Amino acid sequence: MAGRFYYVFTLILLLSWVTVSAQERKIVQFSGLISSVGGELPVPFVTVTNVSYNNQVHAANNEGFFSFVAHVGDTIKFTSVGFEPAEFVIPETASDKFTAKINMKSLVIELPAVMPFPWASIEEFNMAFMALDVSDDNISRIRNSLSPEALAALSQVVPRSAEEIQTFNSMQRHINMSNKTINQRFANPLFSPFAWGSFINSIVKGDYSRKRLEY
Repeated sequence: MAGRFYYVFTLILLLSWVTVSAQERKIVQFSGLISSVGGELPVPFVTVTNVSYNNQVHAANNEGFFSFVAHVGDTIKFTSVGFEPAEFVIPETASDKFTAKINMKSLVIELPAVMPFPWASIEEFNMAFMALDVSDDNISRIRNSLSPEALAALSQVVPRSAEEIQTFNSMQRHINMSNKTINQRFANPLFSPFAWGSFINSIVKGDYSRKRLEY
């Protein structure tokens, strides 16, 4: 019974000491900017974990800036996809704020080279190679590729190049300039009120009188 009481008393004393130690640590506003090593570019959306305080998780913004409340002596871990993890211990400071610049090293993983093949085995390759149709010569293949049917099929799926678009626009501008004096809308002058007004004025003035005709 005495031994059990001793263990309980020791546990309570240990927990009280841990609580008092945590309360004695200074609280600071820990802020900083996370950038890449060498490039000086901000690392966005980094996961910031306070390892010393129940693994409390924070996140940096899109510009790599973070700010949260922590204790002096806490170990802060920074992790992000494509970068090596980094740790930082908050040092002693006279102020209630501390700002740090965190540098993270880019993680480059070189994968081994892979040569893809469309066949599962050398036997399938031999079968496909032996089944190739090489009866047509170069002239026949070119003639088939430039046939009207092949060109018509390609014109349905292949977009126009910049040169073709520029040529078409130039031709359209030339046609419009050449036909600028032509009635392109095929308007009938019999339905134009201005044409009728001009015609009536000419009659009133006697422009169409037979007396004024010169023979």
